[in-house]
Amino acid sequence: TERERVIGIIESGNGKGIEFVRGVLNIGEAMSTPLIRRLKEFVSDDGNIILDAPPGAACPVIETVSDADYCILVTEPTPFGLYDLRISVELCRKLEVPFGVIINRCDIGDSGVENFCNKEEIPILMKIPNDKKIAELYSRGIPFVDEMPEWREKFIDVFNGIKNETNLGN
Repeated sequence: TERERVIGIIESGNGKGIEFVRGVLNIGEAMSTPLIRRLKEFVSDDGNIILDAPPGAACPVIETVSDADYCILVTEPTPFGLYDLRISVELCRKLEVPFGVIINRCDIGDSGVENFCNKEEIPILMKIPNDKKIAELYSRGIPFVDEMPEWREKFIDVFNGIKNETNLGN
């Protein structure tokens, strides 16, 4: 028989004018999909919502991406990055969710990810280099856009491009 039980909690907070909501799965709990589903009900539909998901195409990813207006696939230019990207691209196409790619640490690895994106006509939204300053800020929990204003504009451009493509800005 089906019964209700607590599998995790939903936490929320606010910082720098941004509302943050996250689901925290209980230790030892394997079923994250119900928590993701509940989290999606918890957030309001007004405004812009960013949902983060692990790589691949497991149930938590499907639940996170389904009904999204757009999916940003973040990858690295390595064989492992390309492998996960191929799976994620297939998932987005099956779910009919528009998507684009951000290549993180773009100057490591090889050209396989870029070649794949070009061949599949997948927009590359941004390339982020393997930069020591970015890594240092990340390791201290500081978003690099806070310390490197040139990147803030690049992210705003990506955001505006997505709004235009999805007609969310209209």
